[in-house]
Amino acid sequence: MDFILSAVIVLGSIALIAAVILYVCSKKFAVEEDPRIALVQEVLPGANCGGCGFAGCSGLADALVKGADAGSLDGLNCPVGGADVMSKAADLLGMAVANSEPRVAVVRCNGSCANRPRTVIYDGLRTCSAVNSSSAGETGCGYGCLGCGDCVSACQFGAIAIDETTGLPVVDEELCTSCGACVKACPRHIIELRKKGPKGRRVYVQCVNKDKGAVAKKNCQAACIGCGKCAKECKFEAITVASNISYIDPDKCRLCRKCEGVCPTGAIAAVNFPPRKEKPAEAQPAATPVQPIVKPTEKEEQA
Repeated sequence: MDFILSAVIVLGSIALIAAVILYVCSKKFAVEEDPRIALVQEVLPGANCGGCGFAGCSGLADALVKGADAGSLDGLNCPVGGADVMSKAADLLGMAVANSEPRVAVVRCNGSCANRPRTVIYDGLRTCSAVNSSSAGETGCGYGCLGCGDCVSACQFGAIAIDETTGLPVVDEELCTSCGACVKACPRHIIELRKKGPKGRRVYVQCVNKDKGAVAKKNCQAACIGCGKCAKECKFEAITVASNISYIDPDKCRLCRKCEGVCPTGAIAAVNFPPRKEKPAEAQPAATPVQPIVKPTEKEEQA
C-alpha cells in the first residue's frame, strides 16, 4: 500500500513540476499575435488559393497588417475577393488601397485538332505533367497545350473546361478570379494572367512555340513564325520578337488590332471586339453612253 502511495506522490510531483515548467516557457516564449490579423482574415474569402503570393489567407492577412504598419499596401492583392475585399481590409487597417486592374487567365495556344494534327498516340498516365515529362506529346509541337486538363483540375472555381472540338482549355472570364492556380499547373507555361482590358477586350499572341518559322508552321498551321510583321506594324512599340516568337505587352498595347490584320498565320487573338466592318466596294466610274451610229439613207445622200 505504501508502495502505491509513493508511486502516486512521485508521479504527481513530476506532473506538477512539468506543468510549472511548461507554464513558465509559454509565458517567456509566447508570440503575441496582432488582433487585427484575425479581423482581416475574416474579411478575406478563405479560398487559400495562393493567388496573392502567400500560402493562404492567413499569410495575406499578416502581410496586410505589416504593410499597414509600414505605411503602404502596395503589391498586396487578393485576386479572388477583388477590389471589394481589399477595400474592406484596408478600411479595417485605416489605409487606402490602390485599385488594381482586373486580370484574367488566357490560353496562349491555338493548336486545335485542325491546326495541329496528331502524329503519335500516347499510352500512359493522362496528365499534362506526365506527358510533358515523358515526351513531346501526341503532336509535332513540343511547346503547345497537351490537353490533359491539369489546369482544369487545379481551378477551384470551375472557370476552365476542355473544349471537346478543339481539345484546348477554354477560360470562362466571368468565373475566373485570376488566382494563378492554372498558371502554376501548366507544365508548358502556356497560360498567362493578363489585364482583362476595357470592356474585356484584349489582344495577345496565341502561341509560345520557339521553333524556327518553317518548323513551327509545319507542326501547327496557327503557329507564330516570328516574321516580325506585327512588330513593324505596331506604332506603340508594344510588340517584341525574341526566340522566334512575338509577344504583346498589355501595358503598351492600345488595342488598335493592326497587328492582327498583318499576321500571316492568324496567331494573334483579339477577344471581345465587335466584328470588323467590311470596307465598302469602291464606286466604279459611270460608263460613257455609246451613241449609236446612224447611217444616212439613200435620199439623204443624194440630197
